[in-house]
Amino acid sequence: MTGTLERLAIGEAILELMRGDITKQDTDAIVNAANARLAPGGGVAGAIHRVAGPGLWEECKTLGGCRTGEAKLTSGHALRATYVIHTVGPVYSGTSQDAEDLRACYRNSLRLADENGVRSVSFPAISTGAFGYPLEEAAQISLATVTEYIREETGLKLVRFVLYSQSAYDAYQSVLTSLR
Repeated sequence: MTGTLERLAIGEAILELMRGDITKQDTDAIVNAANARLAPGGGVAGAIHRVAGPGLWEECKTLGGCRTGEAKLTSGHALRATYVIHTVGPVYSGTSQDAEDLRACYRNSLRLADENGVRSVSFPAISTGAFGYPLEEAAQISLATVTEYIREETGLKLVRFVLYSQSAYDAYQSVLTSLR
């Protein structure tokens, strides 16, 4: 862990924010901010593929890619996490479809986690790197979507946002404070 840990209890689950490296999380699953081919690349996807090893890319090739807002599951290979949930966020264009697609990434990832008995999951700030989504807006959408989901019936006990930069952490922490 690199920075301060923020926690908020929501129903039976805990929502956490932390600064750190998503590839080092010991949650049941980590979420990959993937590209449509589920291929190794830059940013979060590149880091996850590097740590997981070549078996992850070999497994991803069998999935037929992934459309924006969808989520697909693979094993974690050499990662600490048992699973990787791959989701493709929107490339920011400033339209209302961006927000719907980003919400779908989180909802579908959480639903897939539940369907596979995952009890703890770590998310990055999806679409806020190379895909250009403004941090503050992404923080509002993602935290509202996750909060709404875990207030309902879910088997998830821990949802963690692992934020790589201090600016991302600050944006998410500001939104989380407003949810208290």
